[in-house]
Amino acid sequence: MKKNTRSRARMSSGKVHFQSGAKGLTSQAGLIPVMKFLKRFGVHDSLDKLVAHGRGDSAVYNLTDVMLLTLVGLIGGATSFLKTVALWSDGVLRRVGGWLRIPDDSTFGRIFKEVTEEQIVSIEAMNHRLRGRIWKAALRAGVSTIGAVREIWIDVDSTVKTVFGEQEGAAKGYNPEKKGALSYHPLIAFCCSTKEILQAWYRTGNAYTSNGIVEFMKQLLAHMPNRVRFVFRGDSGFFTGELLAFLESFGHGYLIKVKLRNLVALMEGQVWTAVPGKPGWEQCEFQYECSGWGILRRFVALRIEKKDDKKESQEKLLDVVRYEYFCYVTTEPLSPWEAHKKYGERATCETWIEESKSQMGMGHIKTGDFLANAAIFQCGVLAYNTIRWMALMSGNAELRTWEVQTVRTFLVRVAGKLLTGSNQLTINTPQDHLYPKEWADWVAVGLGT
Repeated sequence: MKKNTRSRARMSSGKVHFQSGAKGLTSQAGLIPVMKFLKRFGVHDSLDKLVAHGRGDSAVYNLTDVMLLTLVGLIGGATSFLKTVALWSDGVLRRVGGWLRIPDDSTFGRIFKEVTEEQIVSIEAMNHRLRGRIWKAALRAGVSTIGAVREIWIDVDSTVKTVFGEQEGAAKGYNPEKKGALSYHPLIAFCCSTKEILQAWYRTGNAYTSNGIVEFMKQLLAHMPNRVRFVFRGDSGFFTGELLAFLESFGHGYLIKVKLRNLVALMEGQVWTAVPGKPGWEQCEFQYECSGWGILRRFVALRIEKKDDKKESQEKLLDVVRYEYFCYVTTEPLSPWEAHKKYGERATCETWIEESKSQMGMGHIKTGDFLANAAIFQCGVLAYNTIRWMALMSGNAELRTWEVQTVRTFLVRVAGKLLTGSNQLTINTPQDHLYPKEWADWVAVGLGT
């Protein structure tokens, strides 16, 4: 008997015809809650006030305009000014956002090149001001206690952004991925509790990791609540006495990996004990004063025997033991093992940096002007933080874990149709959303409902 091989999962489909002329359609309805969220928390007014930018009487656009358009464009996935313009060709987005017209891509670059250093500082200050508003709003709404905590851990790290071409400020420096290539070397501080960027500086490519770190922290702490104690967590690039002394002078803490030329000799001179419940691991803690410090500081360390099959024959004969060492300087009352595990958590910071660069495109759009690039970079910081802030305010635990690309795929790129009537605008979206709870919370936090 012949078996029926026809699929039960498919049916025959009819002919398809395409025609143009449909109105009020958008493929990125999820950007509408973003625009309303920014408006509700005063981003437009803050930019106008803090980043004043006078232009000629005949000028149509100002710095606030191109920053807002770039910010939303980055969230939508634009990786160039041309793609930003393409994104804003969406008539629904323009209508809902209140835009009468959109500049061309060359106008974006021309206006950004008029930015001054003082305006860059003002943009950085605006990020802090918005963060303060949102933390207070989250506390009042009962969705987060970040605005009331007494201690916050911050992860500080630098990152490399390789450039191709002739960009001002690009230079050869530390670049593990493309050695010898020109790059920029931004410095970024993350809040470990909320994953948002507290502050970021755009730096030239030949800047060492810790260059300007004390001034960076001075600016950061000046914008943060005085009642909060901060614990700075960083890699060995931040192992500098100047930074440690600065943090101590204001009662803040640190957990920083140690970098010393004589580290192995120093470790060999310590008294080691076994770590309870961790076979093969040994620990120690001691007070030590590095050159130029003037005071002793607490060091904690761990070691484990290296499993190296390529030992020299003489070492094998003498049964020489080699160790891998992990050493940290810290103010915190952590055991060596606790400090090691706590430091290991900063690996997530590196993930956030990569997410902000590769998924949000922070630092991707560039011109030939350094200050213009710094301003565009700050738009990327605001774009990244906007997603973090909306997730925070939503109270949705699942949404807070989503990366930028996940948010963009499931919450931004949503089909919609604009309906008008009764003096109001309505966006009609599909009813069978893949993540209905997250979509409803995204819309609600954007519209403030």
